[in-house]
Amino acid sequence: MNEFRSAWQHLIAASHRSLFLAGVLQSVATLLWWIFHLDGRHPAAGAAPVWAHVFLMIYTFFPFFIFGFLFTTYPNWMNTEKIAPSRALLVASLMTLGVILFYLGLAIGKPVAATGVAAILAGWAVALHTLLKVLFGVRHPDKRHPVVTSIALTFGGLGAVSYLFWQITGQPLWLSVARTAGIWFFLLPVFLTVSHRMIPFFSSRVLNNYVVVRPYWALWMMLACSAGHGVLQLSGETAYSWLTDLPLALCALYLSWAWGLLRSFHTRLLAVLHIAFAWLALAMLLFTAQSLISFLGNGQWIFRLAPMHALTIGFFSSMVLGMATRVTLGHSGRPLVLDRLSWALFLVIQAAATIRVAADLMPYSGWTMDLYLLSGLIWLAGFTPWAVRYAPVYWRARADGQPG
Repeated sequence: MNEFRSAWQHLIAASHRSLFLAGVLQSVATLLWWIFHLDGRHPAAGAAPVWAHVFLMIYTFFPFFIFGFLFTTYPNWMNTEKIAPSRALLVASLMTLGVILFYLGLAIGKPVAATGVAAILAGWAVALHTLLKVLFGVRHPDKRHPVVTSIALTFGGLGAVSYLFWQITGQPLWLSVARTAGIWFFLLPVFLTVSHRMIPFFSSRVLNNYVVVRPYWALWMMLACSAGHGVLQLSGETAYSWLTDLPLALCALYLSWAWGLLRSFHTRLLAVLHIAFAWLALAMLLFTAQSLISFLGNGQWIFRLAPMHALTIGFFSSMVLGMATRVTLGHSGRPLVLDRLSWALFLVIQAAATIRVAADLMPYSGWTMDLYLLSGLIWLAGFTPWAVRYAPVYWRARADGQPG
């Protein structure tokens, strides 16, 4: 009993702990579910497996880490008091309840799954309200990054609302809005903004004679291009998305160079962030090529979902692993050093992303579904040991004996 009480006290000692723990567990659960349904022989009662997979990845995997990270960084970015861990615990509890109900609903039926989405939205609303209180409650000369992430989180909540409307009405328009808003109005803006703020900062703390390059014109350009892609997709004009995708790709290439991609390999914990960001340029170049081929040709999407998985697995998942690992180490009093196991697991995720992208770049064949499954299994082989490695940190005391 004393051990349980001690673990509980450590879990609620800092805002990121409960949210990161939920995210770590969900990183494994959602892939286990997807692999089980990947061959299509185990249909879900609450939704087609592919659309359940989309919701689980966009609205239940990444948000735990995003909220946990922002609950820690908003006070740091604006030099104010820390967010009470009880607020993070409430968010984690509501969203975890929602995830459990959503999984049950996929086996039982839409009403239960819809209730799960409503619970997730309740947690989302608490999280957004908490962050907005910090944003508007203090004076600070530079609120650009938290303003952008707050707007993106608002669009993410609206995307989850759209998914709930689709579950209730069955109208495909709401599903399209949920998918598009989740990627182009929520996740990509958040990851762009966090990368713009944190990668130069972390690099300056590690690399000698490092000059911080953080051009806001590049951030505004990339955010506008992300929104533009989303608008074109919603309007059915994806053949013209190369007009937004190419500038975004060029900005990402420039930032990878300016931020010192090659220099980052001197320190593994920094390199993972730079490698993750490099996937963004590749993803947007693939989107550009796909759109141009469609624009100039017969409208076919010959790369299928290769660009999307370069973005979601390559950029988003790799960045989550890198950022979450760094925050976990730094806020648990442990050395900011990526050990061999964590580095190997990061490389496993790179292999999963590469195989998934390659599977769609090749002509469709009898091997394609096997490659999809192989990629999922490799992704799971990367995140499961990572979860086992870092989950206990969240219910244990800091290694340096400090509070938090």
